[in-house]
Amino acid sequence: MKRFKKDAPVFFDYKDVKTLSRYINIYGQIEPVAKTGLSAKQQRQLAVAIKRARHLALMPFVTHG
Repeated sequence: MKRFKKDAPVFFDYKDVKTLSRYINIYGQIEPVAKTGLSAKQQRQLAVAIKRARHLALMPFVTHG
């Protein structure tokens, strides 16, 4: 069920909230590798970028639905 592999960016920028939000589910959790289709290295870079964006209040830690 890999969804995003074909258009994954080479580098995840913590300031690019629009791109990062594609890899977050409705509960605010980072999607697993099985869904993102990223390599292990890309998944780690994604996690770091999302965590930095959250820490700087660019993205929410949780979403209220």
